[in-house]
Amino acid sequence: MTIYERRTYDITVGKMNEVIALYRDRSFPVMQAGGFDKNLVGYFISDTGSLHQLIHLWRFDDDADRRDFWQRLFANEEFMAFAGELRPMIQRQEIQLLNPAPWGPNP
Repeated sequence: MTIYERRTYDITVGKMNEVIALYRDRSFPVMQAGGFDKNLVGYFISDTGSLHQLIHLWRFDDDADRRDFWQRLFANEEFMAFAGELRPMIQRQEIQLLNPAPWGPNP
């Protein structure tokens, strides 16, 4: 059964531009080169409500697919170098697994 994973990172105030540059210049090229971006539904930056949040939504065939994906990505040295630079700018991280509703469109 398809599952979605929403990752919400609360970014330190004043650091969002650095985070955007890190994702644009370091993380996303690594993900594209390794084919990891095929699971990505999208990245989003909060504009109302809780501010200074970077949200990403991922789609997986099932939980085994999700676990395999993260294990392979976390084994990538270039990605982990990016993650080491990103972590000090994250105040809080929330991960939520979502099941698609049995009606309507699903991304």
